[in-house]
Amino acid sequence: MQGGFVYTLRARALRALNRREHSRAELEQKLAPHGTTAEIAELLDELVTTDVLSETRFVEIYISSRAARFGAAKLRHGLRNKGIAEALIEMALVAYQESGSAEDTSMGSEAARARAIWQRKFAALPQDRNEYARQGRFLQGRGFSGDVIRRVLKSEDSSDQEN
Repeated sequence: MQGGFVYTLRARALRALNRREHSRAELEQKLAPHGTTAEIAELLDELVTTDVLSETRFVEIYISSRAARFGAAKLRHGLRNKGIAEALIEMALVAYQESGSAEDTSMGSEAARARAIWQRKFAALPQDRNEYARQGRFLQGRGFSGDVIRRVLKSEDSSDQEN
C-alpha cells in the first residue's frame, strides 16, 4: 500500500472495539474481508477469553443507551440483528426492567418509559379514534406492546405524574 497503514487482523479488531462495543457476530462480519474464517474464529476466541470482547457487556450497553427511546420489542429485535443469543437478550431485558421502577413489577419500567416518550411527543391524551390510532402507532413503532400502549393512552393520571 502506498502511504497507508497495513493492519493485522488483531489490530483491526482492537481498533473497532476501541470505538465502541461490538457483538461477536458484528466483529466477525467486519473482519471477514481481512482474514480466513479459522483466523477470525481463533482471534475472537482469544478476545473473549481475555474479556476484551464481551457479549454481556455489549448487551448491557446497547440496552442502557437505547432504552430511553425504545420499548422491549424494538430492543429485542435490534439485539437479534446483532447476533445475540435469545437467552442472553431475555436475561438482560428482565434484569433491566427489574432495576427500573418497582411500583408495578409486571412492566413498571416499560410503562414508565413509554409514558415519558409519549409525553415528549404529545401534549394531551387522544380525543378521538384517529388521534388514539396515531399516538398508538407512534408508540408501537418505538417497540412497545399493545398492553403498555393502552395503559399509557387511557391513563388520565399521566399528566399528573410530572408533579
